[in-house]
Amino acid sequence: MATYINPFTDFGFKKIFGSEANKDLLINFLQILLQNHEGKITTLRYLKNDQLPYYSKSDRAAVYDIFCETDHGEKIIVELQKAKQDFFKDRSVFYSTFPIRKQAKRGTWNFHLNAVYTIGILDFVFEEDKNDLEKFLYHVQLSDTETHKVFYDKLTFIYLELPKFKKQESELETLFDKWMYVLKNLAKLQRRPPALQERIFKKLFKIAEIEALAPSERDAYDESLKRYWDLQNVIDSAARRAREHTAKEKDTIIREKEEAIKEKEAVIKGQEEAIKEKEETIKGQEEAIKKKEQLLKKKKAEKEKLIRAQEAEKEKLIRAQEAEKEAIVKNLLQKGALPNFIAEVTGFDLRRIKQIKSAPADKS
Repeated sequence: MATYINPFTDFGFKKIFGSEANKDLLINFLQILLQNHEGKITTLRYLKNDQLPYYSKSDRAAVYDIFCETDHGEKIIVELQKAKQDFFKDRSVFYSTFPIRKQAKRGTWNFHLNAVYTIGILDFVFEEDKNDLEKFLYHVQLSDTETHKVFYDKLTFIYLELPKFKKQESELETLFDKWMYVLKNLAKLQRRPPALQERIFKKLFKIAEIEALAPSERDAYDESLKRYWDLQNVIDSAARRAREHTAKEKDTIIREKEEAIKEKEAVIKGQEEAIKEKEETIKGQEEAIKKKEQLLKKKKAEKEKLIRAQEAEKEKLIRAQEAEKEAIVKNLLQKGALPNFIAEVTGFDLRRIKQIKSAPADKS
């Protein structure tokens, strides 16, 4: 059973930070956050929330706020945001404009403004910063994008992402650490940790004791806690559905990728088979060309052999005819025929006939 109230309930948040009797808790908390603040915050005045824009019923279930003013006239909005909300930053900026507009004066006015602070205690993490696990404190002001110097210091947004705060009791060093630890863990603690010995925390734990609540306060807290649990169930259900939906989408994507891979593998296999068939066709064509070249080479060799044989036969025939003609010439010469007559009969010219005549006789 819980010992201390849950600060994430409307009752718990207002009990700790929103009552006159416990104003010193809020002052101490703000003083820690606004360390660069000009001067110390000594007093606070709670302002009515009707000076802020109207919350819808769904907003009111997830957002608890306090609107106050320092002794220097500075306006401070302190919000506790339980659930992640679309356009949260836009809404935060929009709400900050109301305390600014309320400072306008009728008649002549020189536009002087007191500072406005919006402080968001968040039980969720900004989606765009979820991977930056070390960053849980955001201090935002208007600044020059090139020099990074603060351009206007009277409009400040401070956000605390409690889920990212991971320090244990033994690691608490500063008052800021201790406030973060208390806000995140108060509802789970059974006693005040020894590390929290400061007077401010002794008071906080005393007023946060559930057993010390008056009957009317206990009823109010129980009702507030029920709304908190209802909201938590809605958040958990939405998160579970989102995880299931994401898991289904992931399964679908994996299945589609596997099918795409199979299709690609089938295409590649088809291409490989087509390449193989083409290679076999080319191989067959190369073998046919090789056989054709061998046949042509063989035919060429046979033809050349035939031509050489024909030429040899022709040459042999020519030599035989020449020898026969030479014999005729010799025979005619022996019979005393004149060279001119012999040339006419044999077709030899006179010079050739003379060579045959002068050649030595064949002794065979």
